[in-house]
Formats: sequence, C-alpha cells, structure tokens
Amino acid sequence: MNEDAIVHIVDDDASLRKALSGLFRSVGLSVCDYESPAAFLSEKRYDGPGCLVLDVRMPGASGLDFQESLDGEGVDLPVVMMTGHGDIPMTVRAMKAGAIDFLAKPFRDQDMLDAVSAAIERHRAARSIAAGACELHARFETLSPRERQVMELVAAGKMNKQVAGDLELSEITVKIHRGAAMRKMGARTLADLVRMADALALPR
Repeated sequence: MNEDAIVHIVDDDASLRKALSGLFRSVGLSVCDYESPAAFLSEKRYDGPGCLVLDVRMPGASGLDFQESLDGEGVDLPVVMMTGHGDIPMTVRAMKAGAIDFLAKPFRDQDMLDAVSAAIERHRAARSIAAGACELHARFETLSPRERQVMELVAAGKMNKQVAGDLELSEITVKIHRGAAMRKMGARTLADLVRMADALALPR
C-alpha cells in the first residue's frame, strides 16, 4: 500500500497539461497526462493509488460524461474536476458522481494541490480498506463449514451451550471449533471475532 501515487491529467489543452505536470512534480508527485479520455483508458495505468484531474470541456464526450462512466471502465480513481465554464448544475452533477473538488479556471496552484492531496489520501484510505476486506474474506474461506457456523452463532451473541444445542454438538466440540475459528481469523478476543463477522456481513 506504500506504492507511489500518480496524478492523471486528462485535458485536450497541451499547455495546461504541461503547467499542471510541472506543478505536481514540483511537490514530488508522479504525473501522467493524456489528451483525451480514450488516451487515458488505453494506457491502463490506473490500478495504483492516485487521482484523476479532469477537464469538463473536451472534444467528443464531456469530462462529466467520462467521469460518470468510470465505474463501468473499472476505474476507481477519485476525480478533481476543472472547468473554465463552471456553473452550479455542472458542479452538482460532478459532485453527485463522486468528484472530490470542482475548480473553476483560473484556479490558485495551492487550491489544486490541496484538492489533489485530499483525493490521493481518500484513494489510499479506500484501497487500504478494500485490501483489509479481501484479507478478511480470504481468512474466512479457510474455515471449515462447521467453524463458520460456530463463528456466526457466537458472533450473534449465543453462548457455547446455546451453540451446542443449535448444532447438536457437545459444548467441548463447540469450544474447539470456536478456538479454531478465532485462530484462523486472527481474532485475539471474542470482540474481535464479532467485529470481523460484522465486516463480513455474516447472518446475525
């Protein structure tokens, strides 16, 4: 999760792309720039942390249309939108589609840097959460069917004796399955196991 973030600039204005690239590189950020949404998608360099700086007005599909299509393209980068023709409906549409910020040209360099910094941090946090969820699901897959049943019932608040009655097992056997489930899940306490069950959305 410590890989370098990349700022992706999509704008048909070559001079603006160059200026923004210089600005971002001046503060140590890696940059890739593209003259169109199609050029961005063809590069397929958006699987790491970063953000997308996108111009609303471009030839062909608008930046707003492209922003709204990102999920379908498998792109989860947060978006900083910029325009020289901003208005309230356009801003609302961009924000509803998940834009981090909407900057009207000409904007201050610091405003752009602040917006990009916030976008990158949000993306890093989201990727960290997603990675944790994947690891949790992978651990859960290592549990036997019986261990999963015991985990679900224990996480639902049932005592070992109640679990034993529900599953027609001895209480000692339930304790063994519960201990195995906690060990495989990496849960140090019952509270940890309950939180994991919540994160996995197990039946309660």
